[in-house]
Amino acid sequence: MSQTAATFAISDLAREFGITPRTIRFWEDQGIVAPQREGSRRIFTRRDRARLKMALRGKRLGLSLAEIKDLIGMYASTGDETPQLLECLRVIDKRRAVLLQQREDIEAMLAEIAQFETLCRDELARRNAG
Repeated sequence: MSQTAATFAISDLAREFGITPRTIRFWEDQGIVAPQREGSRRIFTRRDRARLKMALRGKRLGLSLAEIKDLIGMYASTGDETPQLLECLRVIDKRRAVLLQQREDIEAMLAEIAQFETLCRDELARRNAG
């Protein structure tokens, strides 16, 4: 269905976001989306679609499920988005700090590997020369 449609089937959202229906059912189990039911068929609204989109974006950013739920839950609570935006910035800053530390750790490990590789090559060259 188009993005202007009032409702979406699980297959529509799976196709749009490049994920499986099972992934969408997982997000439903976690309370991120709450589709209506017609028998065993799930009917998703634009609100569900937006919440799923935010959850997937949070996942790509490496946020925890709890952080994703908190951020999404804040949007349902009030018309003033200032607290949500401030909290979003706090979460992003925290995630950035973690990633920067991981990058620093990886760079240090790569330097150690390069140093050890040089020692091994030097030892091989010494043995082949002798």
